Amino acid sequence: MHTTQTGSRKLLLILALVSITASASADWWQFRKDGRAATEGKPPRSWNLEDGKWENVAWRSEVPGKAASSPIVVGDQIVVTSSAGIDQERIYVISYDLNSGKERWRREFWATGRTRVHPTSANAAPTPASDGERIFAFYSSNDLVCLDLQGNLLWYRGLAQENPKAGNDIGMSSSPFVIGDTVVVQIENQGDSFAAGFDAKTGATRWRHKRLAEANWSSPVGALFGEDQRPLVFLQSGDGVTAHDAKTGEQVWRFEAQCDTISSPLVAGDMVFISSNGLTALKSSGSATPEVAWSSAQMAPASTSPVLYQGRIYTTNRSGVLACADAASGEQAWEKKLRLSGRFWATHAAADGHLFCFNSDGKAMVVRLGDKEGEVVFETTFADGIQASPAIVGDAIIVRTAKHLWKISQ
Repeated sequence: MHTTQTGSRKLLLILALVSITASASADWWQFRKDGRAATEGKPPRSWNLEDGKWENVAWRSEVPGKAASSPIVVGDQIVVTSSAGIDQERIYVISYDLNSGKERWRREFWATGRTRVHPTSANAAPTPASDGERIFAFYSSNDLVCLDLQGNLLWYRGLAQENPKAGNDIGMSSSPFVIGDTVVVQIENQGDSFAAGFDAKTGATRWRHKRLAEANWSSPVGALFGEDQRPLVFLQSGDGVTAHDAKTGEQVWRFEAQCDTISSPLVAGDMVFISSNGLTALKSSGSATPEVAWSSAQMAPASTSPVLYQGRIYTTNRSGVLACADAASGEQAWEKKLRLSGRFWATHAAADGHLFCFNSDGKAMVVRLGDKEGEVVFETTFADGIQASPAIVGDAIIVRTAKHLWKISQ
């Protein structure tokens, strides 16, 4: 940010804080942005992907290697991860210019942990994260890389070297979550199963907790919680969800329940939404064991994670049925559910009264979010399959397919 002398240091500080806040609000710094996968942008509701007839398509760029991770947007650059090689032992962090789609920089490393994954996945399965100053790239091999925004290496943690039994035969995909100056990772598997918090500046371990020794692909989520705005991180596993002080790792509370191990929790206000008994909403002060506010079997999120938008929560089940409920009460908001086509791994994103949905075959569906029902108002298909969740920044949708990165924008 460029500034000029005004004679008032106080005014400069205020302007800087406003700028930082606006940037964080506009950017898409990690998986599902802030965990809700919603924004105030106004992206196109339709586009034409046919070569030579592009409409509402700003650019398309090739992405090397293979990945199931989603793109993030930090300022004027898009950051993605990728993996390549016979055993996907080569891991990449790549930056693209948001405006032109040109590659800015690319960094390559060698994985230090196991790289075996399911054929449909990749070593680059977790979505990277950022705090606005640094980029944290995480991989199924349990390598955690920290770069500055110019791609310079700041620190590197080969967590598999310290935990050689961490991993499973179909791969890990839990994405890191940054809250304050702490980076949280959730590495749950049948071997060395744990969650840990790292100092964002140095990479030093701040805390580490053993976790249930079962495979889990859910990602952590965090928020400033309670009257004291305490930074908490929430970890969902097969046997329940725990809340931890993000900086110290202190367990604040634990809620025991049988939970899904693919979709991730969602936090809004004093509510924590977890994938249990369909979808369960927990209400907590932030310091005591939460109470169940409501539970709905009709709101099971399957492989995608819930989306919260304008007081309503949206989930898609294994049959591709999109459901909508009031976030406060759990009451069904639509008179009938909407069936989408195909299977979904990518979590939807909401903006401008619409939900943007991408199935694993590459089909895009734009859903108008009405008061009493949803309606698919546009459909098209990308040539490549899609596992990555979209990022919406301003009036643009960033879509990552198997081979390309797209900017859908007017």
